[in-house]
Amino acid sequence: MARALPPRGFEEEDTQKRLQWLEDKTGVRLDDVKPEQPSDYQGIIENHVGSVNMPMAVAGPLVLSGSYAQGEYYVPLCTLEATLSMSMSRGLYLTSLSGGIKTRHLKQELSRSPVFIFDDIEDAPEFRLWLEQNFEQIRDVAEATTKHGKLLRIDPYLMQNSVILDFVYYTAEAAGQNMVTIATQAACQYIYNAYDCEKPFHYFIECNFNCDKNPATKTILLGRGHQVTASTLIKGRYLKRVLRADAEGYVRGWRQCSRGSQLAGVVGMNMHVSNALAAIYMATGQDVACVSENALGSMDMEVRNGEDLYASLTMPSLTVGTIGGGTGLGQQRRNLELLGCVGENSSKMLAEIVCGAALGLELSLGASVLTNEFAQAHDRYRKRTVLEGKV
Repeated sequence: MARALPPRGFEEEDTQKRLQWLEDKTGVRLDDVKPEQPSDYQGIIENHVGSVNMPMAVAGPLVLSGSYAQGEYYVPLCTLEATLSMSMSRGLYLTSLSGGIKTRHLKQELSRSPVFIFDDIEDAPEFRLWLEQNFEQIRDVAEATTKHGKLLRIDPYLMQNSVILDFVYYTAEAAGQNMVTIATQAACQYIYNAYDCEKPFHYFIECNFNCDKNPATKTILLGRGHQVTASTLIKGRYLKRVLRADAEGYVRGWRQCSRGSQLAGVVGMNMHVSNALAAIYMATGQDVACVSENALGSMDMEVRNGEDLYASLTMPSLTVGTIGGGTGLGQQRRNLELLGCVGENSSKMLAEIVCGAALGLELSLGASVLTNEFAQAHDRYRKRTVLEGKV
């Protein structure tokens, strides 16, 4: 029977064993990517002076039954935090024993929110009516700037003598931050030239209403980027075997974590989905700054069948793509190929993989806290100073 978890060890031969094991599993080799040349970074970074070497691991098996992601995956991670890849692998292995994780892709919408400022409050309602009557023309102007983006709607919000316009787009395989900015700029300039107003008015391309790279309640309610939900039903016997926990105790402890989050005013309801997001984002060429708005996952637990654990996670905002930006770099592109995230609907597939991986990590972390193994695990895997014998 093929080994489900990656071989362990920190020697060079252990790394080579893992690479071979992964190639046998997936058919993809990760260590034969040619290094980039400075010209490859054009459009990604300015004033380039070099590169920082980030260690990369894989976690799995992630078994998914989703809207777009179907099958077994091994997830590439770039991280500097000990225990992260091991903990995620433990959580994903646990879910695989009980049939894996279900995921559903709910929607994909990304917005840009310019604001138009008028002389008086009476001008704002008239402007909103004009927008409704001229949406098709505005949409044509916006979509003329992109091959794949589609302007779905414009949601107006009146505030005194200002009108915030939430331009909501479908961005296909791109994360779409630049796409929606360029399209909205063209649309706003068209509006500014076409709208006949007797009194002067002006606009700004963004008023921060779209919550770009900011955690916000609006994002939890309406979503931004990909919105995905995931769930798994874990048999009680596997819960005890892998996590050394029982469903009732797990749920009881999770309620305490939820209570602590509420008291602290945490936006979202999870322990650290940001760890999963940051590690996957760096490995696959995403905009890592988006973790600040994407780590809004809402986690829930309940006991089923007397001893089984039902766990679910909804991620309202996953700003990920499979084309553009850092996704075109050699290693990042290879990592996307490892996940099968190429071609049509690949960004939706990636979003489901991210959500499933985050759920696995949450399960493992929660168990380590509830069984008082959290500190022990970090102590076990941290690197000790050779000369001093301590950190």
